[in-house]
Amino acid sequence: MSWIKFEGNPVFGNQELGTCFDVDVHRIGEKFRMYFSWRPRKAIAMVEGTDGIHWGEPRIVLEPRSESGWEDRLNRSCCLWRGGLCHLWYTGQSNGSSRIGHAVSKDGIRFENREPLPVMIPELPWEKESVMNPFVLFNEEREVYQMWYAGGETYEPNAIGYAESSDAVHWRKCPFNPIFVKGDAPCERDRIGACHIERLPDGEFLMYYIGYEDINTARICVAKSPDGITRWRRCPENPIVDIGEPGSWDQYACYKPSVYRDPGSGVRMLWYNGRNGHNEFIGLVRNEAFDTAF
Repeated sequence: MSWIKFEGNPVFGNQELGTCFDVDVHRIGEKFRMYFSWRPRKAIAMVEGTDGIHWGEPRIVLEPRSESGWEDRLNRSCCLWRGGLCHLWYTGQSNGSSRIGHAVSKDGIRFENREPLPVMIPELPWEKESVMNPFVLFNEEREVYQMWYAGGETYEPNAIGYAESSDAVHWRKCPFNPIFVKGDAPCERDRIGACHIERLPDGEFLMYYIGYEDINTARICVAKSPDGITRWRRCPENPIVDIGEPGSWDQYACYKPSVYRDPGSGVRMLWYNGRNGHNEFIGLVRNEAFDTAF
């Protein structure tokens, strides 16, 4: 079953708002909540809607703070609800480098408890000058936070790393990072970037990720692993989301997937930021019966 782009794309973003990118979408009660990077405001913002297509007015949930020395610009975030709190991991950028920060909120809107220093920094050769695009799950069986993150160059990262934490703040990086690197297929022969992880009912892990044909051309791919760390195998249908026709809003690139699977119907909704020139807006793709047996 193929992934079908919503015919009314883009579902969020316009010239007035400016570039909106790298979304993180959650179902909370009867509403969808979408956190996104708002480039003109250099901040993390949020919108809500009831169907994943129509969205309200954006509000900023976390602002840059130049006085910290590492957060001139904020972007590329993810959040996770646990213990009555919303944890937000985000990317802080300054001086050509990217680092990962952490903040906490009681309602997922006002993030008032914020770590003064980054919780992860680039320190290994493959990470070069940047770690960014955190995606975090909590493993109930092992009682540990699991983070997948992108590392490498600041303009676009090069590979995916993995780390674990018992408290959401102090992270132990996998000793054989990076755990996932570019493949041989034309759609990812240059590099790979940000990912979204879905844990399947059988315990295996799906990684939806950005594959780069070159630095300016990107598509969305998927791979599967028994433990989320090793033995990744790529979907033979890659890329699952391709760039649009000439003149379309996403004709040059499809970036950063965020996926929601309806527990009743099994329908998957995938949001991504598409690019035409310098403009980036948010689009939606649906799949009613994705075959994960690959």
